[in-house]
Amino acid sequence: MSSEALTYPIEPAKAASPGDNYLTNGFSLKSWLLTHDHKRIAILYLISISVFFVIGGLAASLVRLELITPEGDLLAHETYNKMFTVHGVVMVFFFLVPSIPAVLGNFLVPLMIGARDLAFPRINLLSWYVFIVGGLFTLVVALTGGIDTGWTFYTPYSSMFSNTYVAMAAVGVFITGFSSILTGLNFIVTIHKMRAPGLTWFRLPLFVWGQYATSLIMILGTPVLASTVALVAVERVFRIGVFDPALGGDPILFQHLFWFYSHPAVYIMILPAMGVISELISAFSRRPVFGYHFIALSSIAIAALSFLVWGHHLFVSGQSPYAGLVFSVLSFLVAVPSAIKTFNWTATLYKSSISWDTPMIYAMGFMGLFLIGGLTGLYLAAIAIDIHVTDTYFVVAHFHYIMVGGAVMGYLGGMHYWWPKISGRMYPEGWAKISAVLIFAGFNLTFFPQFIVGYWGMPRRYHTYAPEFQVLNVMSTAGASILGVAYAFPVFYFLWSLKYGEKAPANPWGATGLEWQVPSPPPTVNFEEVPVVTEEPYQYPLLEPERV
Repeated sequence: MSSEALTYPIEPAKAASPGDNYLTNGFSLKSWLLTHDHKRIAILYLISISVFFVIGGLAASLVRLELITPEGDLLAHETYNKMFTVHGVVMVFFFLVPSIPAVLGNFLVPLMIGARDLAFPRINLLSWYVFIVGGLFTLVVALTGGIDTGWTFYTPYSSMFSNTYVAMAAVGVFITGFSSILTGLNFIVTIHKMRAPGLTWFRLPLFVWGQYATSLIMILGTPVLASTVALVAVERVFRIGVFDPALGGDPILFQHLFWFYSHPAVYIMILPAMGVISELISAFSRRPVFGYHFIALSSIAIAALSFLVWGHHLFVSGQSPYAGLVFSVLSFLVAVPSAIKTFNWTATLYKSSISWDTPMIYAMGFMGLFLIGGLTGLYLAAIAIDIHVTDTYFVVAHFHYIMVGGAVMGYLGGMHYWWPKISGRMYPEGWAKISAVLIFAGFNLTFFPQFIVGYWGMPRRYHTYAPEFQVLNVMSTAGASILGVAYAFPVFYFLWSLKYGEKAPANPWGATGLEWQVPSPPPTVNFEEVPVVTEEPYQYPLLEPERV
C-alpha cells in the first residue's frame, strides 16, 4: 500500500434502504442454493453444521446413558462402538473443523478486510456442496449399519477386519476434505489480494490472522488425511497391502499419516476460536489487545509447529524411543505460542473496565477451560505419564477441554458477538447469559471427573467398567444432561430473535473493525464504496455502543 492511501478517512456507514440486505434481497430457495454471496453461503453452512451437531450430540447422549451403570445394559457392545464412532466422526469432521472457518470466517473475512466477497465466490459455493455430499455419505453409513472403528479409523482393523461400512465412511471423509482445501485456498487468496487500502498486515483483525493460519494448515494437511483414508478404502476393497501386515503393509505408517494431519487439525479447530477470543476480550474490556504483534505471529507459529508434533500420539505404538523423545520436546514447545496468547489476553484484561455481556462470558469460559486443556496436554507430552494414561478417559477429558471447552466456547462466543450483524436482530441477553453459565458448569461436571477415572485406569471405548468408577460416570452423565439443555437454549432464542428481537444497530457493542461500519444485516455488496483504513486496530477508547 502506498503511504498516500493511508491518509483518506474510512467511509461512514450508509443507511440501509428497505430490503437492501443479503437476507431479503432476491429471497427464494433457488437464490440461496445458487448464491455466490459469502454471507448466504455462511448461513447455509450454519444450518448444515447445526444439523450435524444435533446428530453427533444424540450419539454422545446414548454413550453417556450407557455409562450410567457398569454393565452394558442399554446398548450391545457393537452398537456402543458405532455410537461413539458416529459421535467422533460427525463432531470432528462435520462440526468442529468447519464450524468457525465455514460459518464465521465465510461471513466475516470479506467484511473485516473491506472486500465485497471472497476471491472465488463460485468455489466458495462449491465447497459447501462438496461438504454436503461428504456428509450425506457419512449419514448413509450411520443409517445403514454404522461404522465401529472410532473416528481415527485405526488399521488393520478398519482396513481388513471390521464388518461395518468403513469404505463408504472413508469416501465421505475423503470428499469432505476437498471442502476444507477449497475454503482454505479461498481465504488465503482473499486475505493476500483483497484487503482495503491502508489495511496492512499488522492492521488486520486478529480474527483474520487466526483464519489465515488455519487456512495454511487446511491446504497443507488435509491432502494427507484424504490420501490416507483413501488408502484405507483401497486396501479394504482391493486387498492391496498398505497398512495390513498380512499383506506386507505397516499399521504404524497409518498412524504417522493420520496424525500428521489430525494433530494440526486440532489447531484447525482451536486457532479460529483464539481469533474470536482476541476480538471479544478487546471489545468488552475497551482496550487494544496487549502485544498485538505477538498474538498475530503466534498464530503462524502454532500453524508451523503443529506439523512437527504428530509423533506424541505414537508413544506406545512401537516408534523409536529416540523419536519419541524428540516429539516430546516439540510437544512442549508448541505450548509456548498458546501461552503467549493466554498471557497477553490476561494483560489486556488487567485493570480494564470489563462489560459482562454474553460474548465476554463465553470468552472467560474459553480461557478457563482452554487453560485446563492446555495444561493437561503437557502431561500427555511427557512420555512416562502418557504411557500410563494412553487410551484412558484422561485423554478423552483433555481432548474435550480443548475441542469443546475451547473450540465450541469460541464458536458460541463469536455467534453471540456477531449475531446482531448476521441477523440484524438482538437476542435476549438474560437467557443468553443463563445459557453461557450453564454450559460452563455442565461442561466441567461432564468432563472433569473423566480426568480422575482416566488416571485411575478406566479405558475409553468400553461399554462396561469396574463398579468403583460408577459415581464419577454418573456425575459425567448428569453434567452431559445439563450441557445438552444449555446447548439447546441458543437455538431457541436465536430463532426467536429473528422475529421478535430488537432491531440491531450497525455497531451495538461499540466495536472497532470494518464489519461494524456497515448496517446490520449487511447490504448484499457489503460496501457501497471501498473503505480506506487509517488507524491501528482496536482503538476502543474512541467508540461507544450504538443504541437502537
